[in-house]
Amino acid sequence: MFSQRERRDLRECLVAAARVDERIWAAAVVGSAATHREDEWSDIDLAFRLAAGLEPADVSDAWTGRMYEDHGAVDHLDVWSESTLFRVFLLSSSMQVDLSFWPWEMFAASGTSFRLLFGEANKPMPSSSPTPETLIGMGWLYALHARSSIARGRNLQALYMVNGVRDHVVSLACLRHGLSAHQGRGVDDLPPDVMETLAETLVRGLRRSELSTAFANAITALINEAEQIDPGLASRLREPARELVRTASGPSGEPAEEDLQ
Repeated sequence: MFSQRERRDLRECLVAAARVDERIWAAAVVGSAATHREDEWSDIDLAFRLAAGLEPADVSDAWTGRMYEDHGAVDHLDVWSESTLFRVFLLSSSMQVDLSFWPWEMFAASGTSFRLLFGEANKPMPSSSPTPETLIGMGWLYALHARSSIARGRNLQALYMVNGVRDHVVSLACLRHGLSAHQGRGVDDLPPDVMETLAETLVRGLRRSELSTAFANAITALINEAEQIDPGLASRLREPARELVRTASGPSGEPAEEDLQ
């Protein structure tokens, strides 16, 4: 495990290297460190603005070599958002280091967790976060597959799909309460009554009855969140939602043999 001092020293080292790299014209710290909310588990998250005309591939390989040769990287993962590369490194100390390489015209604050260290940033761009309507749609899409997985007795797949419904309910609840909906980061700050509702959507086990109970609660929570966004849509979803829950036990609606034992 790394210490907070080791994390601070590494971040300072990386920022110093960015300052003298002529291919990098600006840098920012993002995430919890940008607003001084770090704790012992936080990672390093730096965003680099590339010189005009450069693409991430022109710069990222040299920085990747530095991470492996000088800082103990053991693996890395690439995540793309349009033309921006987010390269996520895992260090031998279990520290996570995120380095993002932004083309000149794309570098801008994407939220409040952005603190410019040097150089200049473009004006913030509109958020590309999914809309509540999209989250509702993804919720019922997962619900369709949760129903069929439960009915087919594919319990591990059903667990995955029910959790997918729940994840989108969590995102909707976070948006409604002005909290971060990204990766459930705001869920622990939701009001107690909402937390209680979400707790009922947790799958307690892999028996069909347990999956069906969590599924029914997740569907109810999804419709309730939809009601807050678009009452008309919520009204249209209620009947198919009831049918999904009813038929999750199979075409006849009869309980599975395992639940009769």
